[in-house]
Parts: sequence; C-alpha cells; structure tokens
Amino acid sequence: MFPGGGADMQQLLQQAQKMQQDLAQAQQELAETPVEGSAGNGLVKAVVTGAGELKELEIDPKAVDPEDTETLADLVVAAVRAANDNAQQLQQAKLGPLAQGMGGGGIPGLPF
Repeated sequence: MFPGGGADMQQLLQQAQKMQQDLAQAQQELAETPVEGSAGNGLVKAVVTGAGELKELEIDPKAVDPEDTETLADLVVAAVRAANDNAQQLQQAKLGPLAQGMGGGGIPGLPF
C-alpha cells in the first residue's frame, strides 16, 4: 500500500499508541481531580471531579429558609453547574492538546 513506507507506518502506529496512552492517563487524572463551583456568594458549594461526577455538596445554614426552598434549589443547581463548567475548562486544558495531536477527530473510535 505504501511502497517503502513500512518503517513510517510502524512509527505512526507507535505515535498513535503513545497518544492513546497519554489520553487515558489524562482522563484518569481528570477523574481524580476535584473541581469546585459555588453560588450565592459561597452559600452553596459543589465539588465535582474533572470528569464531572458530583462528589460533595456544602450548604451554608444561612441559605436554608423553610419558606423559600426554591431559592435553595436554584443555588444548588447553580453551584453544580459552575463546578461542571470549571470541570469542562479543566478537560479542555488537559485533553485539548492531546486531541489536537491526534488530528482532532481523525482517528475513528477515539472520543474526539
């Protein structure tokens, strides 16, 4: 298929394998990295992993008003959303260069 290109193809395959290993390592690091988001000037804090899994939710007692649970619910949603936004930024920073190195979607079966 590639006349005289056997060594080049082998090198290309090795590079692809290394990039795939780097990607797997970066994804593992993301899964272990805590990322925080907050709402209501810190009344509600959420911690997610860099992969977006909710790990902690902290609610300041001042945010709890039995007469107004809707505001508390909104603060929880906003804090979790902020944490997930921060996690996405971390993902882009960590995985973006790897995706670019792999052609940004040019290899079937890889998640980008």
